[in-house]
Amino acid sequence: MTEMGREKKQEDIPEVDYVDRNVVNIRSVPHVWDNQALTRLSLSHNKLTDIPPEIADLVNLEVLTLWNNQITELPTSISTLPRLKIFNVGMNRLTVLPRGFGSFPSLEILDLTYNNLSEKSLPGNFFFISTLRALYLGDNDFEMLPGDVRNLTNLQILVLRDNDLLVVPRELGELVKLKELHLQGNRLTTLPPELGALELTSMKSVLRLQHNPWVPGIQSISQ
Repeated sequence: MTEMGREKKQEDIPEVDYVDRNVVNIRSVPHVWDNQALTRLSLSHNKLTDIPPEIADLVNLEVLTLWNNQITELPTSISTLPRLKIFNVGMNRLTVLPRGFGSFPSLEILDLTYNNLSEKSLPGNFFFISTLRALYLGDNDFEMLPGDVRNLTNLQILVLRDNDLLVVPRELGELVKLKELHLQGNRLTTLPPELGALELTSMKSVLRLQHNPWVPGIQSISQ
């Protein structure tokens, strides 16, 4: 095999797993850039602080895992990734999401757990990712959730545990495909009656309500 052929073979790697390598700069990770075959990129447990705009050039990327880094911001371009289905950026230092973040055309699973996000952190189109099936927002700083959540029409799993939620929007009752709702560890005293329209009490569903200062009637249900 020629040197050029060997180099080409190294570049065309569909999965790059660069976990726990003390990576500070994503540009230094081999087999990522100019690799049109790349579909899965895992950079968990590193020391990344930012993601460059050229992440959008990885047009075939389907899974991007950035769990447990020190990322404080994401580029606006990231939501243009055409094939991205799973995006895990949990356990980072995000306080705000970039403008247009809700423009992902194919995203199905979004994990933002363990950040410093609140309702003020979200761009206006955040709840318009129509393909989204699972949204993980646990361990953040949300006090409320906008009614626009009704637009996540394919959502099956919504995790809001361990925030500062005072209320949940009645529009949650419009998410007819919702099968898991995690609200434990908030500051909720009541639930909107519209949630009764959801099938969250069947054997195949999950409803977590523990560790909230419920009024007595709901307290007995949440045990």
